[in-house]
Amino acid sequence: MTSEQFHGYAAYEKSGELKPFAYTPRPLGEEDVEIKIHYCGICGSDIHTIDSGWGPTPYPVIPGHEIVGQVTAKGAKVTHLNVGDRVGVGAQCYACFKCRDCDRGYDNACDRKLWTYASKYPDGETTQGGYADKVRLQAQYAFRLPEALESTVAAPLLCAGLTTYAPLKRHGAGPGKRVGVLGIGGLGHLGLQWARALGAHVIAISHSPKKKDECLRLGAHEFINMGGDKAEIKKYRNTLDLILCCANPRNQDWPLYLSLLDVHGKLVIVSLPEEPLVIPPFSLTGKQVSVVGSAIGSKAELEDMLEFAAKHDVKAQVEVLPLRDCQKAIDRVRKGDVRYRFVLDTAQAKM
Repeated sequence: MTSEQFHGYAAYEKSGELKPFAYTPRPLGEEDVEIKIHYCGICGSDIHTIDSGWGPTPYPVIPGHEIVGQVTAKGAKVTHLNVGDRVGVGAQCYACFKCRDCDRGYDNACDRKLWTYASKYPDGETTQGGYADKVRLQAQYAFRLPEALESTVAAPLLCAGLTTYAPLKRHGAGPGKRVGVLGIGGLGHLGLQWARALGAHVIAISHSPKKKDECLRLGAHEFINMGGDKAEIKKYRNTLDLILCCANPRNQDWPLYLSLLDVHGKLVIVSLPEEPLVIPPFSLTGKQVSVVGSAIGSKAELEDMLEFAAKHDVKAQVEVLPLRDCQKAIDRVRKGDVRYRFVLDTAQAKM
């Protein structure tokens, strides 16, 4: 057993402030890597976890699953990475690679998968995330980053980027398709860029008319102000093939959004509200539309996403803060005071 300790900032109780925390990592396994963390993005999932919004959180837990860093050690069976490699880590840190889902390339649906933080190993230990100096995990979920991707803008791609890219690619966003992106924030600002780069006709959908110019700059061809003129909104009825839902406020008007879809259109949910969705059946049956969900993406989809981002210059819009200011950043995210992702600089952290 190792006596080394990793240091970070953890939530100790529901909705509590992040405070310094040290833990003894699991021994480095034959198929594991150790990573010195340089940057870590802040994701909405972090706040849901801090607040126990998706269920009880196993406190204390260090959030953070948009990690960029350098491999400092590797297990004997790790052949695809070398010490010194710059890598990224997303929301998943383990899959069995033996089950039916893994065999079909759906490792993100593996029943034995572990999330990068707040998951329990079989022995009861909790995974700890990237608001820290180091992390250890299964090497399959450490991804070498293309040289063209700058570390700070690449960090949010590891979760927010994959969460939006994978379903757009999977559901056919591309030439000849009209794709709406609902909710232009930490997820949606990337969704616009992916959809445009994939060749789709892109419509930004927002309740904030102030974001129109920025949406057009990010790749939207058109903008729907859902809080504006009802006649203007009505012009878009039955016109969209796909809507990527990145919005997470309460009391969404789902029938209105579904009315924008053409026959056999799809509303793809990638945001994860803490309340159940309430969708009247008649909103689905008339045009035979469907509501589907998507959670992150597979290992293969993440690798594809990184190469696509490098080729098409898709990047997160970020504000970088030192790790010691993680609580300030969380507080600002709660207020919506960020355009559009915070990234914590952990390289110079002193804890």
